[in-house]
Amino acid sequence: MTYSTQPNAVHAQEAEARRASLPLQSREIGGLAPTDKPEVKSLLAQPSFTPKPWAHFLAGGLGGMTSATLTSPLDVLKTRLQSDFYQSQISASRQARGIPPPAQLGYLRSGLLHFTETFQILFSIHKVEGWRALFKGLGPNLTGVVPARAINFSTYGNGKRIISDNFNDGKEAPWVHICAAVNAGLVTATATNPIWLVKTRLQLDKSRAEKAGSMSTRQYRSSLDCVRQTFRAEGFKGLYRGLSASYLGVTESTLQWFLYEQGKMYLGRREARLVASGRDPTTWDQAVDWGGKVGAAGSAKFFAAIVTYPHEVIRTRMRQAPLQDGRWKYTGLVQCFSTIWKEEGMASLYGGLTPHMLRVVPSAAIMFGMYEFVLRLCGTRA
Repeated sequence: MTYSTQPNAVHAQEAEARRASLPLQSREIGGLAPTDKPEVKSLLAQPSFTPKPWAHFLAGGLGGMTSATLTSPLDVLKTRLQSDFYQSQISASRQARGIPPPAQLGYLRSGLLHFTETFQILFSIHKVEGWRALFKGLGPNLTGVVPARAINFSTYGNGKRIISDNFNDGKEAPWVHICAAVNAGLVTATATNPIWLVKTRLQLDKSRAEKAGSMSTRQYRSSLDCVRQTFRAEGFKGLYRGLSASYLGVTESTLQWFLYEQGKMYLGRREARLVASGRDPTTWDQAVDWGGKVGAAGSAKFFAAIVTYPHEVIRTRMRQAPLQDGRWKYTGLVQCFSTIWKEEGMASLYGGLTPHMLRVVPSAAIMFGMYEFVLRLCGTRA
């Protein structure tokens, strides 16, 4: 007995016609776009970006170098405000002026005092030490920033693609962004902690020597000498002092990446609605398209830094490794946190917050903007 195949062929044609009539779904934004619009057809006709793992490494390194150079003065100020040495100077100045400790002041008055002292120190640096002092430590800072950002952006960008391709049918999702960000943060912190430890100690050592009026009192002669002395006095673990605080800081980078990706998805949905409407972009639309990602990067960093800032102070103190009665003053993450809280009050956990925020917000905008720009030049995307 034979059966006709014509009905099956008809059903297949009808199914294909139904699939062709369905609107397309974007991998990045998850939105539906009608295909009958000529603007959408032109977008669909454009070639897709080719994954280039090396491009993320290059773009991240260039973005980090650009942002670190432009915001170096505020990085110097932040490091000094976070250190024990400058905190003791600030305390002595307060006592001389009859100002009580921040722990005895209200939150508003304490915050205003911190803001005022921050700008007093910033303006005094160039008066006492010259303008070049605002760029102290830039070389070691670039030595840390460039590989750190290259590793972080490369690990995140490639990790996001690998996770989405293998575990989410090639689609991006918030949990994909979070997993990629956590992985990137852990890898970056582990790989670059010794670099940041040396950079922090050299910067503070030079500042102490200049305040003493004699460069012969410097403890470290060079970066290599700092590594030798640290290894000799503290062992291999000494190079990873503050690593636990750096791991705690992964929460900041994860939150920043997550918020940045949410901002990009919002901008993507907005662009899809604009294209689907068929109207010509206005000046405002072009401004949003040009500055939206930069604004998303800056606002994401602002919120993430405010929430997680105390780990920055704890990490700096642990890397500084001060002695008290011949023993290490800070022996661990929790102990360091409780010691600062008891001795100096909660305000000290936000020491250097003002210059930190003034630095990291524009720094993030510059860095992410450069990152996206370089990726476009390389023919790929984030």
